Amino acid sequence: MATQRGRKTHTPSDVTPELGKTIQRLRKAYKMSLGDLSEQSGVAKSIISQIERNETNPTISTVFRLSQALDTTIEEVLKTGKSDAFVDHQTRAAIPLLESEDGLCRLAIAGPLNLVDHLQWYDFHAKPAGVLESEPHPPGTIEHLYVVTGQLEVTVDGESRAVKAGEALRYHADKPHKLVNTGSAPAHATMVLVVRQPG
Repeated sequence: MATQRGRKTHTPSDVTPELGKTIQRLRKAYKMSLGDLSEQSGVAKSIISQIERNETNPTISTVFRLSQALDTTIEEVLKTGKSDAFVDHQTRAAIPLLESEDGLCRLAIAGPLNLVDHLQWYDFHAKPAGVLESEPHPPGTIEHLYVVTGQLEVTVDGESRAVKAGEALRYHADKPHKLVNTGSAPAHATMVLVVRQPG
């Protein structure tokens, strides 16, 4: 509804219903009555009641005082309650690709780059005789390897182990390690590095 100076007044239908529900949910979680919340926030009890029933659109100042009294942030109170189903979508062109020195191995960085200090996820392809050598990762790093097709030989700090399709191998990646496709066909594997161990 238009008013003088072109501003818009808010009717109950304009109010986001989640705000009132959030205020009421938090108030009841703290076992607070309308009077308790009014006393602690300085907002009139009748106004709080109208907010909870979505009959008024409070000012930011009012929401701020209520959020403080409810021991939360204004951002939490103003959340719509609906989050996006998808966090990120990287197109094929946006996925970084690395290649081994011999040109026979390709490593796609499938994991998010903002988590590399904690978790790294790679999609690995190697042609026959392809070799991927890696320097030690930070102390405590564990690499989780799962072979999708083909076969690989993994060498960690001088000790080797063969891994075939359908098998998984976990090893200390804070030591020099190497992957070699010892088969006659291309090999495909996924690798997840847990850089910082839980706990």
